Amino acid sequence: MENEAMEPGENPPPDRRSEERVPLPLEVAWESDSGNYSSRISDISMSGCYVESLGQIVVGERVHFKIEMALGKWLPLSGVVVYVHPQIGFGVSFTTMTEGVKAQLATLIDNARSGRRQ
Repeated sequence: MENEAMEPGENPPPDRRSEERVPLPLEVAWESDSGNYSSRISDISMSGCYVESLGQIVVGERVHFKIEMALGKWLPLSGVVVYVHPQIGFGVSFTTMTEGVKAQLATLIDNARSGRRQ
């Protein structure tokens, strides 16, 4: 894993993603060693997501966050930062999830693919 930030417009190598990412702009509240932030995700998969944020974070840092779904429900997730676009956002690889969270995430992604919001 590289410890360097990526240049704006530079994408991670395709082989680093194990699942197809689905465009899904949702509000997210996240926290790490550097603080607590409110921002937005732009896409998501069963293995990770991209968080659009000006918050400072580094590759390898652990993050805990929750994604706002419909009707005020929140989906709790955690992961590790795998790449950073300074002043734009960062990619997260999810870590351990309960079966319940996996099921909710799968439903959210399936609904996004079919154009429905969870």
